[in-house]
Amino acid sequence: MTLIKSISGIRGTIGGAVGENLTPIDAVKFASAYGTWLKSQRNKENYRVVVGRDARISGEMIQNLVMNTLVGLGIHVIDLGLSTTPTVEIAVPMEHADGGIILTASHNPKQWNALKLLNAKGEFLDASEGAKILEIADSNTMQFADVDHLGKITRNQAYIDLHIDHVLDLEYVNKDAIEAANFKVVVDGVNSTGGIAIPLLLERLGVHAVKLYCEPNGHFPHNPEPLKEHLGDLSAEVKKQGAHFGIVVDPDVDRLAFMDENGEMFGEEYTLVACADYVLSKNPGNTVSNMSSTRALRDITEKHGGSYEASAVGEVNVVSLMKKNNAVIGGEGNGGIIYPASHYGRDALVGVALFLSLLAENQMSVSALRKTYTSYFMSKKKIALTPEIDVDAILKAMEAQYSGEKLTTIDGVKIDFSENWAHLRKSNTEPIIRIYTEAKSQQLADDLADKIISEIKEIANI
Repeated sequence: MTLIKSISGIRGTIGGAVGENLTPIDAVKFASAYGTWLKSQRNKENYRVVVGRDARISGEMIQNLVMNTLVGLGIHVIDLGLSTTPTVEIAVPMEHADGGIILTASHNPKQWNALKLLNAKGEFLDASEGAKILEIADSNTMQFADVDHLGKITRNQAYIDLHIDHVLDLEYVNKDAIEAANFKVVVDGVNSTGGIAIPLLLERLGVHAVKLYCEPNGHFPHNPEPLKEHLGDLSAEVKKQGAHFGIVVDPDVDRLAFMDENGEMFGEEYTLVACADYVLSKNPGNTVSNMSSTRALRDITEKHGGSYEASAVGEVNVVSLMKKNNAVIGGEGNGGIIYPASHYGRDALVGVALFLSLLAENQMSVSALRKTYTSYFMSKKKIALTPEIDVDAILKAMEAQYSGEKLTTIDGVKIDFSENWAHLRKSNTEPIIRIYTEAKSQQLADDLADKIISEIKEIANI
C-alpha cells in the first residue's frame, strides 16, 4: 500500500491510512490544490474543468469526490463519466476549459487509482506547475467558495464519439482503403474504457471487431500492462477467429500494442515505429521518443530523410522536445503515439487509425510488415543499492568510464555504441539504478546489461 506524490499527479492504492494511501481525504486535498492553482493562473469569472475516468472499481467514488471538491472551489465541471485519457485531453480545448483531470492509474493493477492533471491546452503539467500544486497541497491554504458561488456539474457523454469524429477527420487516415480491406480484428479492452472506444472506432472504419474483455467493469482479467506475458488469451482468440490481427490497450487507452495474425506480438516498441513509418511516408519530417525507446524509430526517420532526437523519459519531456524540433510524430516505446496533427498526448485511437491505414494501403499482413523493420531486442534490468551509496557518484563514474562513446546525460547516463545502447537511470523513490539496453539479439542485450551491472558493482564495491 502506498501513496506517490509527484509532479505528474498523485497516485496510490485505495483504502488504508491518510497520507499513506489514496484515501478520500487525499483525493479531496489534491483536487483542492489543483483547483486553487488553476484559479491562480488567470483572473476570470467562471472556471471550467473537464473530468473523466477509466473503468476502475474505485473510479466513480474518486471522481465524485474530485468533482464536488472543484464545485466547492466555485469551479464548473464537465463530467465525461467513463472516458479515456486522450478523450479528456482533446475535450479540454474543445470545451474552452481551464484544465482537466483524468482518474486513472494507467497500467497499474485494480487497487490503484490516480489523479492525472492537465493544463488549458489539454496537456500534462510541466515540472514547475506540478511542484506548485504539491506545495499548495502541503500548505493547506485553499480558499473555498461561498454558497452563492459554488460551481455546477454538467454531464457530457458525447466525447468518445466526438474523439472518434476527430480521428476520422485526420488527413492521413484512409477510411476508404481500411473499409475496402475488410479487416477482422480482436480487441482486448482489459475490461476498461478501451472496450468502449476501440470497437466504436473500428465499427466507424468498417472493421469487424471481435470483443475480448470489453466490459468496462474495472475487473481486469489479467495484468493490465499490455505485455506479451499477459496476453495469452488474446493470442488464442486471434488464432481461433482467423483474425487479421489483435489490438490491446491499457485501462486509460493511451498505450497501444498489436498482435499479428499468428498470435505473436508485433512488439510494443514497434507500434510507434509503424505509425511513424506511415506518417513520414506522407509528410517527411522529424521525430522524437524518449531515451529508453527503440533505435528503430531513428532508423525509419532517417530512411524518410528526417532527423530523430531522444528526450528524457516522461511524456511531458517528449512533448517539449517534439515542439522544439517541430516533430511530425513522436511518442514513447511503451506503445504511446503522440501525433501533433491531432493533439500533444499519447492516443491509442489515433495509433489504431494510422496503423490500419498503413496496412490497408500496403496490402500486407502484420507479420510481413514487422519483417520490414530492423529487429532490435531490449533488456530491462535493475541493481539495488544500499541507501548510503551515492547513486549520483556512481553515474558520474560510469559517465567518465565511457567518455570515449557518445553520451547523453539529461536523464541518467545514455551510452550510444555503434551497434547497441545502454541507458542507466536512478529511481527517485528508492536506491535503485535501472539499466535498459538494446541490441540486435536478446543475448547481446542481456550481455550488455550484465556487463554494465558488474561495472556498477565494481565501482560501488558490492
